[in-house]
Amino acid sequence: MTTTDPVNTSLFWKDKTLAELNPEEWEALCDGCGRCCLHKLEDEDTGVFYLTNVACRLLDQHSARCRHYADRHRYVPDCVQLTPDNVSACHWLPETCAYRRRAEGRDVPAWHPLVSGQTAAVHRLGVSVRGWTVTETADTQLEDHIVATLSR
Repeated sequence: MTTTDPVNTSLFWKDKTLAELNPEEWEALCDGCGRCCLHKLEDEDTGVFYLTNVACRLLDQHSARCRHYADRHRYVPDCVQLTPDNVSACHWLPETCAYRRRAEGRDVPAWHPLVSGQTAAVHRLGVSVRGWTVTETADTQLEDHIVATLSR
């Protein structure tokens, strides 16, 4: 079953800079892929990031959403909060990420819920983490779960 939302007609994400978005618009820009909630490793010598298939323990692996989003920092103090000031420096964000795309001056993808009205499109098209992650545990060796090298 596909969840359908009304297609947004204001085009706020095109008309405003990231810094001009209000909190509701900022949150609406998220496509719900959950990829920012995957653990990444950085080679400190080269600056290269490696993506793992290990999800934050707060990530609901079916919905690809945080189970405790509003107070996630209470549970995961080092959870990165994306802001207009730090998005450009988060080179590990996926190419499909609307925050990254807008920071780079690009539009959101056609499948994005703001454009398509289809909140489930991110899952249906295989862009989300649904179905291919494992939950972190105390003994998870991240190096054993690398699935991609991320370029800048």
